[in-house]
Amino acid sequence: MSIKDSPQQHKNIPVQRTAEAPVSATVSAAAGPVAAVLRVVTGLVFVWAFVDKVFGLGYATPAKGAWINGGSPTKGFLGSLDHGPFADMFRSWAGAGFADWLFMLALAGVGVAVVLGIGMRIAAVSGALLMLLMWAAEWPLARFTDAGQPTMSTNPIIDYHIIYGLVLITLALIAAGNTWGLGRTWANLDIVKKYPWLR
Repeated sequence: MSIKDSPQQHKNIPVQRTAEAPVSATVSAAAGPVAAVLRVVTGLVFVWAFVDKVFGLGYATPAKGAWINGGSPTKGFLGSLDHGPFADMFRSWAGAGFADWLFMLALAGVGVAVVLGIGMRIAAVSGALLMLLMWAAEWPLARFTDAGQPTMSTNPIIDYHIIYGLVLITLALIAAGNTWGLGRTWANLDIVKKYPWLR
């Protein structure tokens, strides 16, 4: 028996039985904890972005640009877009109250839900939509800006926005909130039982 097949590291979970032979999938005992760690660190990416933009901690947002100091969470990013078919639309949203509030609510809502492991379906859809909009705003397909300068895009399609969106969807599909999270407790609430899309 190889290390890969060691029963201490894996357990067989029956998936389907046929008349010929049982079919099983081998799932690592570490899958739940690994998914939980991925869930928490992904959620913290959103929480950190929210906190940094609110308080201007000096990383992506300087103190003078903090939301609590009258800064706009969307003005810098959306206002500086210089390429892509949606640049004009996104620039028109830069600094608008509705854009600031929707962006910040999305960051906070997705981040807190994913860290706690609750409302994972809503968080996955909302977070993936936010990432898709940010991908469209950056438009990595463009090699040059409207002024003819290189965009420095390293991949025309797959960037970190797409990866984060796919991670959120995967975490919701595998119920990652059930390990080291409040997913099971959340799922047992009467309103969540009545409306399963809230899971």
